[in-house]
Amino acid sequence: MHTPGRLSRRTLVTAAAAGVVAALAPPSQAAARRGGYRTAGRVKAGADGSAQYTWPGVYFEGRFRGTGVGVVLDDADNDYDVQIDGTTVATLVTPGRTTSWIDGLSDTAHSVRLVKRTESPWAAGRFGGFVAAAGGAVLPAPVARRRQIEFIGDSYTAGYGNVSGTRDCSGNGGVNRNSNADLAFGALTARGLDADYQINAFSGRGMVRNYNGGSPESDFRTYYDRALLNVEGDVWRNPGSWRPQVVVVGLGINDFSTPLNPGERWATQDDLVAAYASAYHGFLDTLRGRYGARTFIVVSTTRLHNTTAFTDTASRIVRERNRRGDDRVGHWFYDDPGLDRLGCDWHPSLNDHRIISGLLDDHLATLPLRW
Repeated sequence: MHTPGRLSRRTLVTAAAAGVVAALAPPSQAAARRGGYRTAGRVKAGADGSAQYTWPGVYFEGRFRGTGVGVVLDDADNDYDVQIDGTTVATLVTPGRTTSWIDGLSDTAHSVRLVKRTESPWAAGRFGGFVAAAGGAVLPAPVARRRQIEFIGDSYTAGYGNVSGTRDCSGNGGVNRNSNADLAFGALTARGLDADYQINAFSGRGMVRNYNGGSPESDFRTYYDRALLNVEGDVWRNPGSWRPQVVVVGLGINDFSTPLNPGERWATQDDLVAAYASAYHGFLDTLRGRYGARTFIVVSTTRLHNTTAFTDTASRIVRERNRRGDDRVGHWFYDDPGLDRLGCDWHPSLNDHRIISGLLDDHLATLPLRW
């Protein structure tokens, strides 16, 4: 078994499977044996075969033969899970510029999956590929899945603080250490359907208004087209393989969950509702133009403690789209007495995300999907 080397002060590696240990080494030591991988996420490819990204839940999948695999990363901001043969064996916390090794495996063929747990809108991570341990080999990447789902939203969709178990995260590592997009409702539903997915979510952003009126110069639509959220004007180039059969849009919690402040663009909630509806129709037009008439678009809402404007407005938007002849836009409202909102800052907990995922499963089962 490989004994861990000296860890960076910014790096915590936790082993979750007996006989598996994670260790660190400079990326250059294994560069010659780097191999292929696949991703469905929004990434910017480098000339050296690396990938940069900022959206939460981006994942990379590969295959290798041998007793160990290295994960080449350059990222001092995000946390990652490493999964071998479907089991999470290590969590890499702000690993920095390293190759993290998982070894002590049986000398056979294995699958490997790296997933970004956290959000990093202002800092891009870089993945450099998977590395075979001595005597092993990186195998051809797995093929893409036939089913594809895109999740668009805010902190609920991103899995903000979902693994905390307490609403005040100031004493247990903060939001990043307690967030895992791979256990958010979208990822849970997609994996249950054996679907590739994107989680294009940005905490605190709304369709036209951000949380408590913050950052009024931008909203979610400002960033949606980007691969790298921190690069103004960046545009993600769809390789042509991303054609989701379902898009789930959950934007509006931040628009309506806090009262309007003096000096905001909207004098009344009716003004905000009108702006939200107009922008939402425009956003749906964008999705239709991008993915075509056959994609099902699910407009998602949930209960807010202070207003019904979110759900009421979204429901009217969907009825209007249906009236115009688009019967592949639908409304999904979710709520459940079992939701405890024990994630950071009253966000959905891991228990809640499991419940919400089940409710989404039920909704998708009502759609005439042919996938």
